[in-house]
Amino acid sequence: MERLQKVIAHAGLASRRKAEELILEGKVKVNGKVVKELGVKVGPNDKVEVNEVPLEKEAPVYFLFYKPRGVISAVSDDKNRKVVTDYFPYINERIYPVGRLDYDTSGLLVLTNDGEFANTLMHPKHEVDKVYVAKVKGMPLRESLKKLEKGIKLEDGKTAPAKTRVLSTDKKKETAIVEITIHEGRNRQVRRMFEAIGHPVIKLKREQYGFLTLDGLTAGDSRELTPHEVKLMRTMASTDPKQRRM
Repeated sequence: MERLQKVIAHAGLASRRKAEELILEGKVKVNGKVVKELGVKVGPNDKVEVNEVPLEKEAPVYFLFYKPRGVISAVSDDKNRKVVTDYFPYINERIYPVGRLDYDTSGLLVLTNDGEFANTLMHPKHEVDKVYVAKVKGMPLRESLKKLEKGIKLEDGKTAPAKTRVLSTDKKKETAIVEITIHEGRNRQVRRMFEAIGHPVIKLKREQYGFLTLDGLTAGDSRELTPHEVKLMRTMASTDPKQRRM
């Protein structure tokens, strides 16, 4: 079930804000009845009409994108900065990112117009693993990394346990490359976790999302997910996390 204004926007008929205006003006019907409330949710079997015209849903599309640094994980930006959808000028569907990556973070991002798919992947209870590679200041001791592995207190609460692995160190520059796997999606979470143990992030990249990787792509590249990959992502997200990790 999704909010009515979101369904209208995803169908490519109007922006989310314009869709809300249409609802409040009484120009939208659900199953033959006029709806004037913004909180209404509809499912795939509900019949939606806008100005007496039945809503035709877009065919679902799914893309894997290698987001460069300096790009906003959004469909628009009030400061006119580059956004991820600028890299898809040839796509007619109204796609949007599943979750987000910080402006200064590069790496794997999934974009789609399938709200149910996006919600399934992003829901915290599904615990979809995200693998990041961070270049950090200093060389973290094992004891410090263990704090991340047990969960560390941030201003918005304690994090779930993470997995960490030191990939390399540079004694001259006093930096280290650390791989970290988390399944949460808090704002700037990985950066804040490393700051909490005294090793600020210099550079950050998301290498993997579930089983999806950036293999064969360079920054700014994208490819369509195969039907098999979409099916596997749905199955993985709907499987009990404890069973996945057995």
